[in-house]
Parts: sequence; structure tokens; C-alpha cells
Amino acid sequence: MKLLTRNTDYAVRAICYLAGHDKEVVAVPELVKALKIPKPFLRKILQVLNKEGVIRSQKGIGGGFLLAKPAGKIFLVDLIRIFQGPIKLNECILQKKICPNIRACPLKKKIASIEQHVTKELNAITIGSLLR
Repeated sequence: MKLLTRNTDYAVRAICYLAGHDKEVVAVPELVKALKIPKPFLRKILQVLNKEGVIRSQKGIGGGFLLAKPAGKIFLVDLIRIFQGPIKLNECILQKKICPNIRACPLKKKIASIEQHVTKELNAITIGSLLR
């Protein structure tokens, strides 16, 4: 099990790079070169981040991307949700059906507790905190 997928990892790296260029527009070729992320993947990730309001694009000559909000207001947990959906360690699916014991399952309760703890810890991580 991976906590962060490749897309989330690339998104975090791109946002950290943009945060290091405070309010400066950064072109895609510069991001590709600096981060060593394949251009097709990066473009798709930047489009999603732009659509979600995490970054904004500037078109035309000198165009590129910059943060839409301060690095301290961009949370890792939100990036995970954008690219991976809700944080779930277990879906309680057995043979493509929801487990009939889901309400009384002692393992489900333990896993739910772990999910809450992981989510709480991830809620404390911002892009700003990663840059310090």
C-alpha cells in the first residue's frame, strides 16, 4: 500500500517548487527541467491543480503557473484527496460485495481509528511546513 501515488507526489513537488518562486510565474519547461517529471504527466497534474484552485495559470508570452494561495494554506491532505480520493485503508469488500459483518467487525473499528489518526496527522502538514 502506498500512501502517496505518483500523481500526488508530483503535485507536491511542483507546488513546493512554485512556492519557492514566491508570486513569480514559472513556465512548464522550467518545472519539467527542475523536477525531472515527464511533461505529459506534469501538464495533466498542473491542469487538475489549476481547476481545483490550488494554482493558477497565466497564459501568453511569459506565461506559466503560480500558487493561487499561500503555501501555508495548501494542505497535503487536500492534495491527497484531489488525486486519490478519501483516505481509506480498507473498504471492507469481500468478493466484490460489501462485507455483511461491517457493523460488528472489530478489525473495521481498529482500521477506522488508524484512518482518523493518519488523517489528523496529514491535516497538520502544509506546503509551507514542508519548505521550512
